[in-house]
Amino acid sequence: MAHEDDARRAVPDTPGKRTDGDGVRRRRPLREQHVEETVEVAVPVRTAYNQWTQFKTFPRFSSVVRDVEQLRPTVTAWTIGWGPLHHRFAVEIVEQDPDAYLAWRGLEQHPSHEGEVEFRATESGGTAITVRMLLEPRGVAGVLTRSSPAARLAARVGARLVRGELMAFKRFIEGLGREGGAWRSTIRNGRVQHDHPEPPRSRVAQWPVG
Repeated sequence: MAHEDDARRAVPDTPGKRTDGDGVRRRRPLREQHVEETVEVAVPVRTAYNQWTQFKTFPRFSSVVRDVEQLRPTVTAWTIGWGPLHHRFAVEIVEQDPDAYLAWRGLEQHPSHEGEVEFRATESGGTAITVRMLLEPRGVAGVLTRSSPAARLAARVGARLVRGELMAFKRFIEGLGREGGAWRSTIRNGRVQHDHPEPPRSRVAQWPVG
């Protein structure tokens, strides 16, 4: 399991892309300071990945996600909130490999954020899910968190939030025991890669959520 100190761990100097053991060139959007948390869930990788891609189910277990709306095949609008405060923003999935990896970026500017989630099989037959997120507050929030102590505090708060959401997902998927849907396509640079060309007359979008 990751600890809060991981939130201050520097990302290796590999900007832009990284190559994994499978030879796939994947995005490495995170740099310098980021939040990183890992949780192990007692379901196979395929089950964990399939359920994670059902973004519209996030409000069922999340403490902060209130609604998820599909805008385009790779773009969703998320509404998060605490009490009476709500914030809506768009997110684009830029890279996605079934059963392995997903990277996204926020399409807003205040604040901007990026992240990635990796799925790895464990020896026990479960799945280790690692989430890394980079939040870059702008405006007044950026000024307030510019100092090292404030930045460390923000990282700790972010780490607790991410870990809480991961634990909520763990309870949710282990309670279900199986996924409630799946979206198995690959995304490269924000574009869905189709294994088989669509019929010439077909113009139906393939939504990546259940």
